[in-house]
Amino acid sequence: MEARRIPEVMLNSGQKMPVIGLGTASIPRPPDETLTSIFIDAFEVGYRHFDTAALYGSEEPLGKAVEKALELGLVKSRDEVFITSKLWTSDAHPDLVVPALKTSLQKLGLEYVDLYLIHWPVRLKPEAKGPADILKENVMPSFDMKGIWEAMEECYRLGLVKSIGVSNFGIKKLSQLLENATIPPAVNQVEMSPSWQQGKLTEFCKHKGIHVSAWSPLGSYKSFCGTNAVMESPILKEIACARQKSMAQIALRWVYEQGASVIVRSFNKERMKENLDIFEWELRQEETQKFSHIPQHRMYSGISFVSENGPYNTLEELWDGDA
Repeated sequence: MEARRIPEVMLNSGQKMPVIGLGTASIPRPPDETLTSIFIDAFEVGYRHFDTAALYGSEEPLGKAVEKALELGLVKSRDEVFITSKLWTSDAHPDLVVPALKTSLQKLGLEYVDLYLIHWPVRLKPEAKGPADILKENVMPSFDMKGIWEAMEECYRLGLVKSIGVSNFGIKKLSQLLENATIPPAVNQVEMSPSWQQGKLTEFCKHKGIHVSAWSPLGSYKSFCGTNAVMESPILKEIACARQKSMAQIALRWVYEQGASVIVRSFNKERMKENLDIFEWELRQEETQKFSHIPQHRMYSGISFVSENGPYNTLEELWDGDA
């Protein structure tokens, strides 16, 4: 089977990133061997960008899959693979960033990751390591953005990462970060889909040369915290029927046409393949206009990061007024 070639975007770091990545988060999480085999399937159909994080528990099985893909000749060298990982909130402290990345690298069995992101602009207590620990009582009073970003820049200088960035940052937080940054963030990975279109944020990022990457571009359909707003949208259904495409393909193509990359999670090999088939056709202007009629609603509110003891007392503050 011939693997599909995926277009790449040039980041402000000078590094190229494939515009589709495979998301590796899953609750409940399949056994490691199952995950490794799923990631090998993804390599076989053409995925070269994999999105993991300390939180997901998928770094080790992903590292094994990279090793196996090299052994099988699915990729010829490490530099054909793009790995994104993320700093979890319990390590969001200047002194903990470099050690946290080194731990991730150890689990991945790699000397560097291609992209390392601050997962959330929040700090949780050191023991709050897993999804079940995302509770407002674990939110720490402050988030030292300047100190943490300096430590991220140190990761880059040490050669542990090729590009650094953020995730779930709004306009105000990005502006604050840019005031002090020596190296600007290459990527802001945020929730973005036809049902949460992020127009203002994507415009701002474009203006600042920060690439937007979309998590849950299909609304995490049928997952524990997902929404059916994308995959059961009558507007998307109508376009998909007319174009003889899947609803997922229409949604992913729309995100891609906004200039964003997509992190899409499917562990089914056929759907993985289908989700890559979005490049040799375009949405028509009248189809694109219909997206403005899709009701807008943020899927993941982030309410657990809001606390009277933390830096954000309201959702408005967490999302910089765009809740």
